[in-house]
Parts: sequence; C-alpha cells; structure tokens
Amino acid sequence: MTQRKTDKASVATYADHEVITPPNKLRKAVARATSADEDPVARAEAALARLSNEFATWMSNECDRLDAARRRVHEAGLDGDPRERLFHAAHDIKGEAATFGYPVAGLVAESLCRLLEHSPELARVPLALVDQHVDAVRAIIREHAEPDAAKTAGALADRLRQVTDEFLREANKHRLDEFDGVLSPSIAPGAVG
Repeated sequence: MTQRKTDKASVATYADHEVITPPNKLRKAVARATSADEDPVARAEAALARLSNEFATWMSNECDRLDAARRRVHEAGLDGDPRERLFHAAHDIKGEAATFGYPVAGLVAESLCRLLEHSPELARVPLALVDQHVDAVRAIIREHAEPDAAKTAGALADRLRQVTDEFLREANKHRLDEFDGVLSPSIAPGAVG
C-alpha cells in the first residue's frame, strides 16, 4: 500500500539546519461542511439553544448543592470532606455558569474557590465570607432576569473578589513571593472590570 505525501514526514535540509515537517494525520479527521445544516459549530449552537430552557433549573440545582455544602461546613467546619464538597460545588458553578448564561455567578464561585484553595489555615477563614459568596451566587442566579441585575451582580462580584484578595494577602503574608500570581486579575469568562 502506498502512502500519500501527507502520511510521511518530510525533511528539508539546509546548510546549517534541517526542518522536519510531521505528517498531517488530522486531515483525515476533518470533514468539510457543504451547507449551513452541516456546520458543526451551528449544530452545537442549535443544541445549546434547545437545552437553554433547562439552564435555569440546572443552575438552581447547583445552587442547592452549594447551599447544602455550606450548611455542612457550618456544622462540621472547613476541614476534610465538608471543605471538599463546598469547593467542588463552587468549582462546578465556576465552570458551568458562563455556558449557562450566568457569567458573573461564575466569577463569585471562582472567588470562593480561591478562598478555599489558598487559605493556609482553613480554621481562620471567616464563615461570614463563605456565606457572602454562597448567598451572592444564589442571588445572582435567582435575580438574573431582573432589570439592573447585571450591574449589581458585577459590583458584588468585584467587591467579593477584593475582600477575598485582602484576606488571602493577609493570611499569606509570610509567603507573598510564592503567592503573587494568585492575586492577579481573574481570567474567567465574563470577568467584570
């Protein structure tokens, strides 16, 4: 069986170096769209549009999970399993929120994740700050469709990020050189600023 040119690496030799071009095996995996109906991006967007009426329910369920994890932290503290449950609930919201149309809720969830991940002594994390994050996520999702909700949510997310950064800076003052990148601005989708 003969191989096509794209199935073999090619080597171009020059006086002082060689350039090796690997085979393009991905070419076989790509199919060209012949009409708008066959466009994979359009199909994906259409699938998301069909599911969009479920997004509010899914985010509400995620809020319930986050709230249950917060209640468990109040009962048992921030060590071990309660902390893990709270972190994972916030992390899931952080990842899903922008896709489901709640980008600012994702920013608040990201701030909560940072608080839990970068606090050297979890016993010193103020539960009031945890509560503020959880309540903010819930309110942002609940009030999403209200007039001026985006502006209020953005201001709330910014303030929670500032308070979290202040707490983390103080809690990590003994190792600020290692900690510098954690205090950099958010790169999450929908970042307010």
